[in-house]
Amino acid sequence: MGMESRDRRSGRALRAVTGLLLGSSILASGAAFAQEAVDDSAAPTASSSQNNTILVTSQRRVEDLQDVPISVQVLNTERLENLQVDGLEDYVKFLPSVSTQNYGGPFYQLVYMRGVASGGDGNHSGPLPSVGTYLDEQPITTAQGNLNVHLYDVARVEALAGPQGTLFGASSQAGTIRIITNQPDASGFDMGFDVEGNYVDHGEFGGALEGFVNMPISDTIAARLVGWYVKDGGYIDNIRGVRTFPSSGETDDNLALVEDDFNDVETYGARLALGIELDDNWTVTPSIMAQKQNTSGTFAFLPSLGDLNVQTYRDNFQDDEWVQAAMTVEGRIGNFDLVYSGAYLERGIDGLADYSDYAYFYDVLYGYGYYFVADCPAQDFSCPLVNPSQYFSSRDRFNKVSQELRLSSPQDESVRFQAGLFYQRQEHDIQQRYQIDNIASFIEVPGWSDTIWLTKQTRIDRDYAAFGEVAIDLTDQLTVTGGLRYFEYNNTLIGFFGYSENFSGSTGVAACRSPIDDSLSPPSTDGAPCTNLAVTDADGNVIVNPDGTVSPRRSKNDGLIHRLNVTYNFTPDVMAYATWSRGFRPGGTNRRGGLFGYQADFLTNYELGLKTSFADGLVRWNAAIFQLDWDKFQFAILGPNGLTEIRNAAQARIRGFETDVTLQPADGLTLAAGMTYLDAKLTDNYCGFTDANGDPVTVCANPPAPAGTRLPASPKFKGNVTARYEWFLNRDLLAHVQFAGVLQSDIRSNLLLEDNRLVGTQDGYGTVDLAVGVKKDLGGWNAEFYVTNVFDERGQAYLYAQCGSSVCANDVPGIGGNVYQVPNQPRTFGLRFGYSY
Repeated sequence: MGMESRDRRSGRALRAVTGLLLGSSILASGAAFAQEAVDDSAAPTASSSQNNTILVTSQRRVEDLQDVPISVQVLNTERLENLQVDGLEDYVKFLPSVSTQNYGGPFYQLVYMRGVASGGDGNHSGPLPSVGTYLDEQPITTAQGNLNVHLYDVARVEALAGPQGTLFGASSQAGTIRIITNQPDASGFDMGFDVEGNYVDHGEFGGALEGFVNMPISDTIAARLVGWYVKDGGYIDNIRGVRTFPSSGETDDNLALVEDDFNDVETYGARLALGIELDDNWTVTPSIMAQKQNTSGTFAFLPSLGDLNVQTYRDNFQDDEWVQAAMTVEGRIGNFDLVYSGAYLERGIDGLADYSDYAYFYDVLYGYGYYFVADCPAQDFSCPLVNPSQYFSSRDRFNKVSQELRLSSPQDESVRFQAGLFYQRQEHDIQQRYQIDNIASFIEVPGWSDTIWLTKQTRIDRDYAAFGEVAIDLTDQLTVTGGLRYFEYNNTLIGFFGYSENFSGSTGVAACRSPIDDSLSPPSTDGAPCTNLAVTDADGNVIVNPDGTVSPRRSKNDGLIHRLNVTYNFTPDVMAYATWSRGFRPGGTNRRGGLFGYQADFLTNYELGLKTSFADGLVRWNAAIFQLDWDKFQFAILGPNGLTEIRNAAQARIRGFETDVTLQPADGLTLAAGMTYLDAKLTDNYCGFTDANGDPVTVCANPPAPAGTRLPASPKFKGNVTARYEWFLNRDLLAHVQFAGVLQSDIRSNLLLEDNRLVGTQDGYGTVDLAVGVKKDLGGWNAEFYVTNVFDERGQAYLYAQCGSSVCANDVPGIGGNVYQVPNQPRTFGLRFGYSY
């Protein structure tokens, strides 16, 4: 009965969203043809009082969105507030060219654009993201994903689709997301706050308290302070579970951990910025932003146990804390604009997670469950056995320095340019311990109690670049823009990974050397063993330098990427463009011995676009068609022992179409819709190995992913539609009602055919949000009641197993496996009250 009811709700949601998407497109076409009937002399009304110009800085200068010859999707302040957007998952939902995979928590979400995804990303020793994220002028992208910045007092979010490498660098291979905050303003005092209470269906209560104040200190100095506290209620239940390991006969019982709604989240943080006008030409904007996010439980459930139920046998938590100090200096030298932006970011993530599925299914299938008690001598097989259930604790520490200097000529000249220098260094101290309680000391990694496997590494990624663009107006209507970026990357990885010497004779301690005296496995003062991730000889042995040190594994290279754009303005309100551009992602090194490092991969974009605006901006319609050729793309898989391996695959091609429309067909009514359609697939076989030069081999029998295989992690279709109607209750009170719908098709969970079969394809789904509210028209208080995910659709944000699909998601008769589902948030009811002055 419950499953049938949910299917009916899903059908209603899908039909509602589909109908409005089609209806908005038809209505947009009708409004475009009827533009001449608009009466410009009409008296001011609820809709005509709105500002229909959207300013963006997508090309590092302030422009009207409709004048930017690239595909840009924007959520401005008004839309962010109207759509209840406060984090990454919220704004990605309303950006059709952007998709995300939620790996199980608010800060384990990877972002993709235009289907440029191969799966398996997000590992600490894996490829860098293909989408760059910026907070104002500073990049905040790290190897394990983006910062989940809480969005409050934000001017807009810009999504720049397609390679943005000439102006934004290495992690902007497929696109760039920019979060632009509101800046200090010395012209007047401003303040506001919002209070919210909400309830998650099937879960618990939550709420938020947010506020800001903009305070002029003098005629030329202002400060802006923003703060927030958010509690997200949990909705996943950890239910009773008991299972016995066949090898030892020991039993796991999670009775002490049974809890309803145990995946709650607390987020709190603040942002402080100063705006200092040194004189008429120079301004300095120093800022600092800090946020801490604490999560408990797990954000995935096991469908075989029932809706939103899971069984975990260990505590689960993640704490993410970061702080960024930044400064932007803007000024003029003669007629030229000069901008310097620099930032320093520190981030720490600590976590504990159940990993008992890995231990259980390896024991069931292969008998890997014999572990002796702590005081057992080596090789004494008469010792008692312990419970082999595993868990892992993680401690990740990041720091990142970025600096950019950019010079621009006057933008009103017929020939204009931008040129700059960029430097970035990010360091990641990686510590992950896979633990079994009370195991024998001879099994432990030396110096690390109860640790059967240890990853203790340092990763450093360095990027250097010089870039420039020149735009030439050949006529009043025709403009040609060309850009180049010279890049150089130098990435290193060093440290330890693996087992103790007594547990494995070929990996871990058995394969490493001391940086001090080339002896085997002497623990250092911090308990870390010697390194087995360094430069090695032909036999795989670590090379010790004459000064007693070892050199990290290194991947470095340089090259050029380009952008060529032609723009033609048919009228001031109708513009077409053609773009040929290229983006890249740096290469890196594999931590498993005997494997090649992986090369940089490149994405070439061919794009045609159209931007139109009618009826004084009351109707806007933009569209783009594109093809992306992805050359030797980086592909991460789980190898032996669940260790991530990165190889260059062959070729992939993405063809797509994206469009968005905004219109105001009647007084007080605003409609907006957008969609992206993708055909993303391999154009060569993926055979799973490379040749002596590290190039992918494409000729093999029964390839794991043959040519024509659809790329994972992104839907073929994603669209959204919003409808908002505003009307005056009296001279001062403006009421509104709003509908927002999102629809996406299914998503392959894995590129490899067998893994995708075992884990499954993520089902497509649609959601509907509703809101109704009232506010004082010219500032003051506002109130709103909303319901998100009205039909309580259980969308699949991610599917996964704890280890390789052939083990943890196997289809062995009588054994099976556990495939977990990360859902979207269930139906949520909320009441928000705000005040501004």
